[in-house]
Amino acid sequence: PQPLYKVTQRQLNITVQKKESGWWERLTKQEKRPLFLAPDFDRWLDESDAELELREKEEEKINKMKIESRVPKDPFKHLKKGYLVVYNLVQFLGFSWIFVNMTVRLFILGKDSFYDTFHTIADMMFFCQTLALMEILNSLIGLVRSPVIPAVIQVFGRTFILFIVLGSLEEMQSKAVVFFIFYFWSIIELFRYPFYMLSSIGIEWKPLTWLRYTTWIPLYPLGSLAEAVAIVQSIPIFSETGKFSLALPNPLNVTIQFSFLLQVYLIALFLGLFINFRHLYKQRRKHLGPKKRKMK
Repeated sequence: PQPLYKVTQRQLNITVQKKESGWWERLTKQEKRPLFLAPDFDRWLDESDAELELREKEEEKINKMKIESRVPKDPFKHLKKGYLVVYNLVQFLGFSWIFVNMTVRLFILGKDSFYDTFHTIADMMFFCQTLALMEILNSLIGLVRSPVIPAVIQVFGRTFILFIVLGSLEEMQSKAVVFFIFYFWSIIELFRYPFYMLSSIGIEWKPLTWLRYTTWIPLYPLGSLAEAVAIVQSIPIFSETGKFSLALPNPLNVTIQFSFLLQVYLIALFLGLFINFRHLYKQRRKHLGPKKRKMK
């Protein structure tokens, strides 16, 4: 084999591969070593050193096996993986149906599809969002490593918008903002759930990872903006109807207008967006940022 050369400012490094494996009695053919040639004893290895190094590697391997044997195996490991795969697959299929249905209707009906989105899509969205409550439980019991707070913020926020702001007011169900809320939600989940499904079985597909941690950058603010518009549009309706408001007389002897709570919720909405944005930004740096080199 051809030797490898590397020239530095101080020296010339030559790496020579032996033609036949074995131990050399000396580095040069002649017994007397040339004055310009000096061995690097930091890299020097003789038979006794090689045996010692091999023995250390074997001991390290045995110790590693002992440590692994002490760690109790989870008897429900495969069951948990199966559950996570099925859960994420069902959610992916549900949001895929929503996205495809809305896209087809948009191409066929144009802007007219904006105004009956709720009546066409709501049943599937109710199903997917109700199922999404499991994500909080998954974090709480440790099935997934995702922190609980971001999961609570997202699930609670969407549930509030879907069931309270849109689901309880017929006047809101025919507004165009419903289309944009559902559309932004579905696009985000088209990449999130497949990513989690593959991650649960130890598979990483880099294009999907990039999409998972990139598409949220424009879609999360747009989705939150659409939710805020829906809340602003619903405030006069809740004020007029008094729905969910606490009127006198009552045990608390106070009047609480639900429309006022919605105004407070608007502030909480953007605070939650900031928290989730920060969490996802850290996750993006972790998955897509430059890998740190380990020091040898």
